[in-house]
Amino acid sequence: MVQSQFVISIALASLGAILFAAKAIVVKFSYQYGATADVILTLRMVFSLPIFWFAVWWSQRHSSLQPLIRNDIVKVCSIGLLGYFLSAYLDFLGLQYISAGLERAILYLTPAIVLVLSKFLLNKAIDRRQYLAMAVAYLGIMLVFMHDIQINEGGAVVLGSVLVFMAAVVYSFYLIFAGELVGRVGSIRLVALASASATIAACLQSLVLNFNQLLSQSTEVYQLAWINALFCTFIPMVCIMMAVQRIGSSMTAQASTIGPVGTAFLGWYFLSEPISLLQLVGIGVVLLGIAILISIGNTKEAPETGSP
Repeated sequence: MVQSQFVISIALASLGAILFAAKAIVVKFSYQYGATADVILTLRMVFSLPIFWFAVWWSQRHSSLQPLIRNDIVKVCSIGLLGYFLSAYLDFLGLQYISAGLERAILYLTPAIVLVLSKFLLNKAIDRRQYLAMAVAYLGIMLVFMHDIQINEGGAVVLGSVLVFMAAVVYSFYLIFAGELVGRVGSIRLVALASASATIAACLQSLVLNFNQLLSQSTEVYQLAWINALFCTFIPMVCIMMAVQRIGSSMTAQASTIGPVGTAFLGWYFLSEPISLLQLVGIGVVLLGIAILISIGNTKEAPETGSP
């Protein structure tokens, strides 16, 4: 690969990671304007859905994808409820209680969680180095957790951390199941179908809870929802997919390590969240653990499908 193309690919992966990380900042701004987690999630899904379906239409003009069979449609819609509805909802709930930096650090444990789940679901072996990598990553999470405990109410930090960790576990299930389908369905169609099912679920949830809230938000909340849908959902997914096509998922994952660090500084700049040496060391330890996993070669060049 030409050096300039490699640099562009690394830049795409890094940009995608930073834009994904910015989602936490947008969500926290939305909370400041009085929006609830279910409203933020529903608006994000409603605004991003037409963008994804436009991408499907555009991709079909330039490729010859096979028609989908009903069984695949049902499977994709089902995992969409996991990856784009339940996982995102748990993540948004957790962001009410913890810093953006801790949220992103916990979500970055997803490769380690996928590894553990793959052992039990797919009978994949785990060697000692992988256990070491996971131990290092979880040690880093504890350091970032201690940083949040020092500046926030302990009970709230525990609750928020549990919610975000549950989001990471649910999203890991989505990644495993999506990996079995993406070859037949195609990455863009998979994301669009999964988003469609999640959008329907989010709208039904809003109907049950309080549909009027969707129509009575401030202008700022709707503007933030558009930013979330376009700049923190669609564009980063495209950047990550383009990077994976050029340099593979392992190299893309390494370039994406800027995500947790970027979130911490974005939280400090936009939300005045304090940054401590303990937090930065913890994030660094998390990245070290994930880097060990990547170097072992656990990631099998599977297409990236974003984050919650």
